[in-house]
Amino acid sequence: MIHIASRVPEPAVRRLTATLYGYAFLSDLVLLYPLYVVFFADTGLSVGQISSLFVIWSAAGILFEVPSGAWADVVSRRLLLCLAPLVSAAGFALWVLVPSYPAFALGFLLWGAGGALVSGALEALVWTELDRLGAVDRYARVLGRSRTAGVLGVVLSGVLAGPVLAAGGYPVVGAASVLACLLAAAVAARFPEHRPAPDAAGPDDDGDLGWWDTLRAGVAQVRTRPPVRAAVLLVAVVAADWGALDEYTPLLALDTGVGAQAVPLLLLLLWAGVTVGGLLAPVGERWGSRGYAALLGLVGVALAGGALLRHPAGFALLAVAFGAAQLATVLADARLQGRISGGSRATVTSLAGMATDMLIIVTYAGYGLLATVAGNAVAFALTAGAYLVVALVLVTRRRRRTAVPTGVAAAVTRGPD
Repeated sequence: MIHIASRVPEPAVRRLTATLYGYAFLSDLVLLYPLYVVFFADTGLSVGQISSLFVIWSAAGILFEVPSGAWADVVSRRLLLCLAPLVSAAGFALWVLVPSYPAFALGFLLWGAGGALVSGALEALVWTELDRLGAVDRYARVLGRSRTAGVLGVVLSGVLAGPVLAAGGYPVVGAASVLACLLAAAVAARFPEHRPAPDAAGPDDDGDLGWWDTLRAGVAQVRTRPPVRAAVLLVAVVAADWGALDEYTPLLALDTGVGAQAVPLLLLLLWAGVTVGGLLAPVGERWGSRGYAALLGLVGVALAGGALLRHPAGFALLAVAFGAAQLATVLADARLQGRISGGSRATVTSLAGMATDMLIIVTYAGYGLLATVAGNAVAFALTAGAYLVVALVLVTRRRRRTAVPTGVAAAVTRGPD
């Protein structure tokens, strides 16, 4: 149910958003991010062992994603947001204190669990609080800015990692990463949280259910309600494709003929695009299905064109594509939140996160096969074709439902169905 307020309490909204942006920034200000693969190699791990760690990481995310989402619908979401960076910090500390394959594997399990605790809980808390304050129409722009804050944290960690490593080695890098996580947990304690009482809930609200029943209610909502199911699938496809392709951009940069020293500069251009994309959410949230389909078409064309150009200038196109993909992901999440009802909001959101993780793994496998046969540029371009397919589906569906309001704003106004 959407609450409408005659006057939005701005101080409360500012407290929520400032806490969110600080949390997102600190959660990604982890200096181990740009160095952990090198750290593993320096410890003596083979490429095969490192690859197996990535599989463990992905599997942990899939394993913990939905159960933690249901947990977030039963207990305090703020508590889970406090616990998440502490769990990740334990994994990072383990890496630098006992550098070995078993420690790295356990650290990835902890990191995956920490990420799962955030996924679903964060979006559900922010939507619920904005809804309570009568500012739910700001969700897309708030989420976009929080993603930008996270990107800035990643960029700053990349800038600081090298000098800190040179000054103190991996132990200091690890200590700085743990400190950032501790600060994120402290910031999370400032999140406001107001859960509706069971007797005040609407007819569709299942907020008084236990963990298992909440999990079943969330799964049932996705299974039985086509609008929710379609929104979950949209989030998964839009987020997974560019999320997987991002891992291959360094190889794409090397294929343009630049030296290894120039690769970080080209990647910085992509992160700049992602930053701008998150900030454009207020513009994108006014678009209907036709505008959103055009945005996805831009992502697909720019990704393919930038890759096939096989020139450093192609990264300008890729930056546009990554920015548009970030915007498309934020808008897809806002559409999903607008269609969820009841007390299983975090569970449904986590189902979208699990679907995203599974599609990312499938994309990795497909990209590997394509790149082996045709090279990175062709594999990149063909993988980007998924956005053109989704855009075509959205346009086709719109032609069959021209009388139905579309877009993020319509989803909020119309309700979950």
